[in-house]
Parts: sequence; C-alpha cells; structure tokens
Amino acid sequence: MVTTPGGTPSVPRGTRLPREERRTQLLAAAQAVFVESGYHAAGMDEIADRAGVSKPVLYQHFPGKLELYLALLDAACEQLLDSVQAALRSTSDNEQRVVATMEAYLGFVARNGGTYRLVFESDLRQEAQVADRVRTVERVSAKAVGDLVVDQTGLSESEAGLVATGVVGMAQTAARRWVRQGSQIPLEQAARLLAEVVWRGIRSFPVVDGVAQTR
Repeated sequence: MVTTPGGTPSVPRGTRLPREERRTQLLAAAQAVFVESGYHAAGMDEIADRAGVSKPVLYQHFPGKLELYLALLDAACEQLLDSVQAALRSTSDNEQRVVATMEAYLGFVARNGGTYRLVFESDLRQEAQVADRVRTVERVSAKAVGDLVVDQTGLSESEAGLVATGVVGMAQTAARRWVRQGSQIPLEQAARLLAEVVWRGIRSFPVVDGVAQTR
C-alpha cells in the first residue's frame, strides 16, 4: 500500500481489487477531494487520480459525481444518527444522556477526515437530494432529543421539538467551532461544558403532576 500526494491510502495503479474493496478505496479518495475542494470544485479526474485508477474504473462504480457525493453523504448521515441514538440509549440518567449526546457530535466532527463538512458545510445544499438528506438527519436527531426533553420536563411534543431543534443546532455549531480551533479543549471537557448549558435549561422547567410549567 502507498499513499497518494493528498494523503489518501491507495494501492499501486493497475492492482485488481474485489469490488467492495475498490468501492471503499474510491469513496476514501472522493471524500478527501470533496472535503478539500468542495463539491463544485472537485473533479472526477482528480478523484480517479487520487485513488490511482482510471476514470472508466471510477465510472464503473459511480455513474457521476453527484452519485458519488450522495454515497458519502448517506454514510456520514448514518454515522451521525447512529452516534446520537446510541448516546441517548447509553444510560437512563437524563443528565448523562445530554453529556453523551454532546460527545457524539464532538466525536463526529473530530473523526473521519472532515466527513462532517459533507453534512454541515456542504456547498451543494441547494440540491434537493442533498437537502432532503440533511433535513432528515436534523429532524431525526431532534426527534430523539425531543423525546428526552418530554421525559424530563413534561413539555408537549411541539414544545419539546422546538427546544430539541435548538439543542441540536447548538451542538452542531459548537462542535464545528471546537474542531476548527484545533480541539484545544479535550473532547470530554468540551462535552461537559456544552451539556451543562443544555441541562441547566432543560431542568429549569418545573414539573407539576408530570406537566412542565412554562409560565
């Protein structure tokens, strides 16, 4: 195995690989190019070169640049949703669930070579297929957090949904800022700082007979 100039692991040009291994290799090369250049500036020639294959080989696996991008976006969205849902299932203690959720967002932006940019910072968000996927991951994440808010506060589903949307938006924005600053604060400490802000807000709703009092 060798490394291409852009830092993407590759194999010597002309090496035959099983189909799934080749697809994984192409996706890794494409992710590096999309993260570095954005969708519009990325070219299939560059992706093929980064992967050490010919363009015909690339097109055997993906009919076009959009399909390649969507395959990466689907994988990234699935990773984020799995992480958030696993965090919320990890404990029955609601305060610790908030901490785990913040850790999920921070961990997502910290790993996989900038994958988070495909979800949160895409220059293709006006494309319907991209926008639909991003809205879905935001909606499902907010619904999962909203269920926690209902459980803790007794707010109605619509009220909890509004609060949860704010929590998810804050988590995304803060996590991106954290990683852009070089993750100067350790992940666990950053997660607890963010969770403290969220938890103070959620627990401030007094619950009487199972119903949160908003006024």
